[in-house]
Amino acid sequence: MTTVTTTPRPTGHPGYSETLPRSAESAAAARRLVRTALAAWGLEDRMEDAALVVTELVSNAVDHGRLPSIRVIVSRPAENRVRLGVVDRSKVVPMMRTDSDGDRLRGRGLVLVDALTERWGTDLYAWGKQVWGELKCGSAR
Repeated sequence: MTTVTTTPRPTGHPGYSETLPRSAESAAAARRLVRTALAAWGLEDRMEDAALVVTELVSNAVDHGRLPSIRVIVSRPAENRVRLGVVDRSKVVPMMRTDSDGDRLRGRGLVLVDALTERWGTDLYAWGKQVWGELKCGSAR
């Protein structure tokens, strides 16, 4: 028999997380996880912005992570917020690019994250980091 322990959240909702391969294809699985969580919380109106944010966070982790896997986390730190995070084993802090080099197709994902989230940041750990973004949302049903 397996015992499952959950950590209570301020809103009473469980968080959602999944370990995925550190590959570009994991962005689709991350979007599915985000859509599942937001649907469970009655926050369908935030799905598209959240899907874009998690795609960019996964893309950064794929480019800069060190190990073959990443972890995607979707949580509710407060009733009016959804936090999307991606954990990888790199300690390199992401920097938002604001240059206008039109020839570069990559490297500006955090500009999009910054535009779509109320706030974003990086939590450093001894073994790596979590890059996260928080979207403001209405109350759940």
